[in-house]
Amino acid sequence: MKNDNFRRFWGKLNKTLGRRFSFTLAFLILVTIFLWSWEDKPLAKSLTSPEEQFVRHTSEILIDDSVASSVLMEPREHRSVENSDSEEAKDTIEEHGIDDADNVIGNLTAIPTNRGEACNYARGTWVTDNRQILYSGSGCKQWLSEMWACRLTQRTDFSYEGYRWQPENCDMPEFEGSKFLEKMRGKILSFVGDSLGRQQFQSLMCMITGGLDNPEVEDVGYSYGLGIPPGAVRPNGWAYLFPITNTTILYYWSASLCGIEPINATDPDTEYAMHLDRPPGFLQTFIDQFNVVVLNTGHHWNRGKVNANRWVMYVNGKPLHDRKLAQIGNAKNLTVHSIARWLDSQIPMHPDLKVFFRTISPRHFFHGEWNSGGSCDNTIPLTRGSEVRQHESSDPVIAEAVKGTKVSLLDITALSELRDEGHISHYSIKASEGINDCLHWCLPGIPDTWNEILCAQL
Repeated sequence: MKNDNFRRFWGKLNKTLGRRFSFTLAFLILVTIFLWSWEDKPLAKSLTSPEEQFVRHTSEILIDDSVASSVLMEPREHRSVENSDSEEAKDTIEEHGIDDADNVIGNLTAIPTNRGEACNYARGTWVTDNRQILYSGSGCKQWLSEMWACRLTQRTDFSYEGYRWQPENCDMPEFEGSKFLEKMRGKILSFVGDSLGRQQFQSLMCMITGGLDNPEVEDVGYSYGLGIPPGAVRPNGWAYLFPITNTTILYYWSASLCGIEPINATDPDTEYAMHLDRPPGFLQTFIDQFNVVVLNTGHHWNRGKVNANRWVMYVNGKPLHDRKLAQIGNAKNLTVHSIARWLDSQIPMHPDLKVFFRTISPRHFFHGEWNSGGSCDNTIPLTRGSEVRQHESSDPVIAEAVKGTKVSLLDITALSELRDEGHISHYSIKASEGINDCLHWCLPGIPDTWNEILCAQL
């Protein structure tokens, strides 16, 4: 009946207004339908500006104010020990039928500014930052070595503290110690590497505590066999437990990331087997306990260090006689590939394990080396530029070693290369006259940024 009425109406309309009107009306209806469906067309999305895509993308995945308020107001005892905001957001995403909610949640901490582009933490710009620094350089005495606290030296310019790293495709969340501990509830984070790894470890301890003394933090180094080995002048590592969240942060000294063992344990002057194809025994022993491992190596890979440590290169359990493979660069390459592959093999057996291989921290000796008058006297920030635009890593050895594995790259080399004013320089309180430290960094300083990127990638 309705169809008959419509035909009669349409016939009268044609007779009254003619065929031209009907064609015009049909055209307008088709245009309206096309415009309604325009937003869902791939062509429309390709013609939309990145800014418009960003607004649409965030509106699809971010929780609204009412959801956020309900999360904040919910009694703590009724909330998950995990990040409540993230759990609530995941529920919202799944409710709206968005696939792969876990991956979307992972990106909430660093929202891409261009839809479809992953966050690239190694590309970006150093920008001025007027926020209060995460901890005081004249404080944090419980965790920070005095030799790296530049505010305790004669240095008077601290402008290097007033900058933060802005990645190209995403915003990093501001670090908060309490949130980090909650995220790492019941977990163990282990730094394994050389003195630059130790700087990153001390930086994170200061960041978590805000540089304030915390008598509740427990020294649990004994649980991991950490202490001062016979004949050594300092511990082989440190481990601290935050009881409030049962979170452990530790550091283990392994300058080469090789398995090192005495060739003759009964001889105090023995040489040490440097097993290029074996991970440190510490990692083999405790890998099943760790949740996050951050590796670094690089600056001890020179002939002087190898000889001074009385290291003898071994492969397959035997002394290495291949002269080409024994060249420092080739030996290092073998080691970093070997440990990356070994850790990659461990990850499937420990599903909660995340491994990061940090790229090398740059040296800034000018007009000589550390022992031949080299210095880094510049105190003006960013005289070498403020942007990193390259796609490839400035540490191709580490980048190539992790390629194709589940080990993540913590790429800090190029962005640190721009910050030559942030080194300890000639203000070191322990160096000999005329010796400059253009390798280690003032703290607070550049290693804090490494940790901010690490936390964002976590």
